[in-house]
Amino acid sequence: MSPRASTPAPVRHVDDAERRARLARRHAVAPGLRVSSAGEAAAVTVCLHATEPPTPYLSVFARVEEVDRPAIARALYDERSIVKHLAMRRTLFGFPPELLPAAIGSASARVAAQQRGQLPRDLARFGQVADPETVVAEVEAEVLRVLAEHGPATTAELAEASPTLAQRFDGTPLTPRVLTILSAEGRVYRGTQTTGWRSSRPRWTLADQWLPDLPPPLTSEEGYAVLVAAWLRAFGPGTETDLVWWLGATKSAVRAALGALGAVPVSLDGTTEAGWLLPDDLAPEPTVEPWVALLPVLDATTMGWKQRDFYLGPHAPLLFDSAGNAGTTAWYDGRVVGGWHQDADGAVVVSVLEDVPAGARQALDAEARRLTAWLDGERVGTVYPSPLMRERTGLSATTRGVLA
Repeated sequence: MSPRASTPAPVRHVDDAERRARLARRHAVAPGLRVSSAGEAAAVTVCLHATEPPTPYLSVFARVEEVDRPAIARALYDERSIVKHLAMRRTLFGFPPELLPAAIGSASARVAAQQRGQLPRDLARFGQVADPETVVAEVEAEVLRVLAEHGPATTAELAEASPTLAQRFDGTPLTPRVLTILSAEGRVYRGTQTTGWRSSRPRWTLADQWLPDLPPPLTSEEGYAVLVAAWLRAFGPGTETDLVWWLGATKSAVRAALGALGAVPVSLDGTTEAGWLLPDDLAPEPTVEPWVALLPVLDATTMGWKQRDFYLGPHAPLLFDSAGNAGTTAWYDGRVVGGWHQDADGAVVVSVLEDVPAGARQALDAEARRLTAWLDGERVGTVYPSPLMRERTGLSATTRGVLA
């Protein structure tokens, strides 16, 4: 029986203040609660958003007291305690490697299946491909052959190595679409970076070369249960709506995982929908002293829930774009109170959208100076500027370009 069909009465109430205290502690965003390494920073939020190349770096910086960019690069490309992998909602994340078998078997498998179905249909629409499935299979086999025989390669290097991988249809190269499928299936990975930390041009690498000791994927049911357990530990209590959105999964998959875990319902402020906690995580969360944080575009914490009122309040129209992508955010005591941008000299400037205590404003400005020093004059761009970022940097409402 699904959790919804058999949901008992909530065991207790978790109010917004407690949810914000859990967020501060579980996500290591409060200065006194930061973790000690880049790998830990990824693990505390299940995985880091990595669609924008600078985001993992800035997300780690926000959660680790003393960390430089070379240390984060080592975590990504040498130690591989953070692994870039395409998963939920066809989004690129930085996973702790121990969660990859779960993701590959569940959320990533769903993405791969969708893309495997969509690509031949897209090719057929061009009217130039008599047998799209065969074309896709040939490109896939050629990618794997070239990588096996010649070693890791960028997308451009793959196209140079083989005419099959240089094919274009209706002006669009085919190989990147096939790499999307192979990466979601965990057969290739984005390996070493060939450009700086603010951009992305990885060398695609076969799985057995990048992660030779990775266990095989879990089943879909097992994988979703592992991911839901990790999410509840970090983000709970959260609703079924939150989980379905975060996983990019079906309600039936989420309900099955909640049931398998013995998840326990609690009531929440502002909604009649049940929140869920793991059965060994029901104790009230201790309070946390007021804190501040500056989080980057698409940070895992800002993007962690579908229902965001308990930490976002009325600020979504200014801090999220029309597609639901979060811009930079400024936090005080578990709530988003504004955003930040870099000025013409590269200094970080905080913009608050509501009244905050004088001490909070001073702390936010101190955190801005800390981030400014860490960036050391480098400007961070984004293709997901929030309306507030556009306003503060002078971008037009239609611009989706580099801010810096």
